[in-house]
Amino acid sequence: MTPIGLQTTARPDSFLSQLLAELGLPTQLANAAASAIVFVVVFLGVYAVSKVVVVPLVAKLLDRRGIEDHVRKPITLVVYGLLVFIAVGLAFSFAGFGNILVALSTVTAAATLAVGFAMQDVLKNFVAGVFIYTDEPFRTGDWIEWEGNSGYVEDISLRVSRVRTFDNEHLTVPNSQLTDGVIKNYDKNGTLRLKFTFRIGFDDDIDEAMDIIVEEAEAQEGILSDPAPSVRLVEINEASFGLQSRIWIEDPGNSDFLGIRGRFVQSVTERFEEAGITIPYPHRTVDGSLDRPEPRTTGPTADD
Repeated sequence: MTPIGLQTTARPDSFLSQLLAELGLPTQLANAAASAIVFVVVFLGVYAVSKVVVVPLVAKLLDRRGIEDHVRKPITLVVYGLLVFIAVGLAFSFAGFGNILVALSTVTAAATLAVGFAMQDVLKNFVAGVFIYTDEPFRTGDWIEWEGNSGYVEDISLRVSRVRTFDNEHLTVPNSQLTDGVIKNYDKNGTLRLKFTFRIGFDDDIDEAMDIIVEEAEAQEGILSDPAPSVRLVEINEASFGLQSRIWIEDPGNSDFLGIRGRFVQSVTERFEEAGITIPYPHRTVDGSLDRPEPRTTGPTADD
């Protein structure tokens, strides 16, 4: 009697079984060997044909849609996994391993359920990685900021993303952290607006100060002329007027945006000094007096 789960449906009178039986194998062993040969041949045949036909077709489709390299790798791995699964399923079917296929399906379902409970965080990060690939909130090389952290994306995988900070620190970030919160992508639109507020005294000419700010912005290398630099009076406090400059830079992730802003602020400050425009500092005046208490005597007096 053949053990349960190892029974085959290969007929004793099949061509391959008869051929193996004629070579001296017992009928039961000939049937099992025939099924195994059919399984291997069908698996290799289906996988080879799929790899030759399906994989190039998927590659052409990805090229046509302009999919980037960091997205192509996981998609290709998923395609290979599906091809192996289909090849195994068809091989089981043609080989007549019906009972084994059902048993494997049951065991696989139970194992998947158990692994799913044990690896919830891993699966959560995996699903988040899929969303990153499909939604593309950021790409490799982008400058991003999230939860108080910022840096350049160096690699994106299905579980984690790797970010290099401005201090050259290497951060390995679970993908779920990058999809559950708000992410700032400074490179997404290709340009970035920088703002800086200059303060001038009440006796200074506001129009002259505005002209100086715009002129220095237009003369500074790295600041775009379109959109054009601008300046606005944004506040009046107890000590000064606040003039907010707005400048635009291109390719924020690869540009020296801190250097550009620093040189711009320095040039405006120097022009203010040449024009006699003051940069006031807030100060406070404290009024009042301190009353000194009369001295107290603690010992006996001379009259005692």
